[in-house]
Amino acid sequence: MPSHTWLGAVLILGAQLRALWPVAAIEVYTYKEVDAVNGTNVRLKCTFSSSSPISPLLSVTWNFQSEDLSSHEPVFYYLKEPYTPSAGRFKGRVTWDGNIERYDVSIVIWNLQPTDNGTFTCQVKNPRDIDGTIGEVRLRVVQKVNFSEIHFLAIAIGSACGLMIIVVTVVIICRHRRKKQQEKTIEVADTELREKEKLRNIEEKEITPLED
Repeated sequence: MPSHTWLGAVLILGAQLRALWPVAAIEVYTYKEVDAVNGTNVRLKCTFSSSSPISPLLSVTWNFQSEDLSSHEPVFYYLKEPYTPSAGRFKGRVTWDGNIERYDVSIVIWNLQPTDNGTFTCQVKNPRDIDGTIGEVRLRVVQKVNFSEIHFLAIAIGSACGLMIIVVTVVIICRHRRKKQQEKTIEVADTELREKEKLRNIEEKEITPLED
C-alpha cells in the first residue's frame, strides 16, 4: 500500500513538473495580407523558427481556403523534396521558392486568377518540434489597370509636372526682373549723387574767387 502511495505521488509530481516546464513549439511567420494583379505571379513568403535542429523529416504543408469558404484544397507539400499538386486549381501553377537551411518555406503562385482570392495556410513540422502556430496569409487578386486609366494617370502626372515647371519659371522671371529693377534704381541713385557732387564742386569754384 505504501508503494502505491509513493508511485502515485511521483506521477502527480511528474505531471505538475511537465505542466510547468515550457513545451517546445515551432513558430511560423507570414504576411497577413498580400495584394497582387490578376495574371501576374506572387511569392507567398513563409518563414519559421524552431527550438530543435532542422530534422531530415521536416515537412511543410500549404493549403488554400477560398474566400467564399466553398472549397478547401492542398496547394503544396514538402518532405525532403517538393511535391506539387497533381490536380485542382493549382496544378502546374505552384513552385517551391524556399530554403530550409535559412528557415524559409516560401512558394510562388503563377498566373494569378480571381478564383485565387482566399486564405493560404503554411504549416511546418520539425520533429520533435511539431506543435506550434500556423501561418495564414490572405491573398487579394486585383484586376489589371486598363489603358484608359494609365492614360489618365499619365496625363494627370504630366499636367502636374508642367504646372510646377510654369510656376518655377514665373518665380525665376519675377526675381530676375526685381533684381534688374533694384540694380537700375541703385544706378540712377548713384548717377544723381554724382551729378549733385559735380554741381556742388562747380558752385564751390565759383564762390571761391569772390571771397578773395
